[in-house]
Amino acid sequence: MNAANPVNPATLNPDSRVVAIDIGGTLTKIGLVQASGTILEVEVLETHARQPFARFKDRLAAVLGRMRQQSGQQPPLAIGVGAPNASAEAGTMVTPPNFGWGPEIPLVRTIQEIWDLPVILTNDANAAALGEFRFGVARGMQHFVTLTLGTGLGSGIISHGKLLTGHNGMAGELGHLNVYPEGRQCNCGLKGCLETYASVTGIRRTISELIAERTEPSALRGVSFEQLTGAAISRAALEGDRLALEAFRITAEILGIKMADMVAHLDPEAFVISGGLSQAGDILLEPLQASMERKLFPVYRGKVKVLVSAHGSQEAVLGPAALAFAQLEAALEA
Repeated sequence: MNAANPVNPATLNPDSRVVAIDIGGTLTKIGLVQASGTILEVEVLETHARQPFARFKDRLAAVLGRMRQQSGQQPPLAIGVGAPNASAEAGTMVTPPNFGWGPEIPLVRTIQEIWDLPVILTNDANAAALGEFRFGVARGMQHFVTLTLGTGLGSGIISHGKLLTGHNGMAGELGHLNVYPEGRQCNCGLKGCLETYASVTGIRRTISELIAERTEPSALRGVSFEQLTGAAISRAALEGDRLALEAFRITAEILGIKMADMVAHLDPEAFVISGGLSQAGDILLEPLQASMERKLFPVYRGKVKVLVSAHGSQEAVLGPAALAFAQLEAALEA
C-alpha cells in the first residue's frame, strides 16, 4: 500500500469517510464512503482506457473537485484507489494490459495533485478482497480468494486475515496463469493467459468462436462483438440460449481447473466471485464448483466454497474504501 502523505487521523468513528476510486477497464466508480460501509454517493465514468491518460485525469479531476467543494464540515480523511496492475510500493499502474495509458502511470502523484489527501493504492482485485473482508460475504473469513471476472480477470488473496501483497506489492495476478502455452493472445503480451478465457472479454471470444463453428440458432448471432457484454451473455444463458450455456460451460471448466491449482497453493476457505460474469448465478457457479472439485487434490474436496459477491457494480467502491480505512486504522495503532 502506498500513502504519499502521512495517514494520521485523530480518531475514527462510523461517520468518518473516505473517497474511494475503483478503476476498471470499462468503468471507473468514484464514491464517498463512511467507515460503517454506508455509500454516501457514487459517480460512474466511462474509463476510455484506450484514450490518453490525460483525458481520464481531466474527467477524474472534475468529479473530485466537486466532491471537495461539497465536503463541508466532514471532509474525507484519505483516498483509497484500486486499479489494474497497481504497484502499491511505487504508487503507479505498471503496463496494465487492457489500457493504452503507457508503461507506468503515476496514479498516486496524479490524484494528490488534484486533492491533497493521503492516497492509498493497491491492485483493483486486492481492493475487492478487502471490501469483501470488511463489508461483504467474506466477513469473518481468514483465508479466501476473490476473482473479479470483468474486462480481465483480477484476483486478491487474503491469508491469515491479511492481504497477500508480495515482494513488489503485486501478488495475486492469477489472471495471467497459463492455460494453453500457445493459446489466445493476451493484451499483456503472453499467450494462453487465464483471463483470455475466464473474463467478459474471454467469454465474448468463446461466443464468437462457437457462432463461427456451430449452426444452432442463438439470440447472440445478431449482436456485434462490441455490444456483446457480459450482462447480455448472462441474460441469454438464463433464457436457455444453447450457445451462451455452452460458453459458460467452457469458461467454468477452464476456470475451475485453475481454481483447483490455486487451492493447492493457498488452501483457502472460499473463492468469492464478482464482476459481469457473476450475474449468471448458478449457470456459472454450478459447473465451476464441479470443475474445481474434479481437479482438487483429494484432501481439499468438499472443503472450499464458491460464493458470489453481494456487491453490485457501484458497490465496487467498498473495496478501495476498505483499503483506506485499513490504512487509517493501522496509523492509529502505530
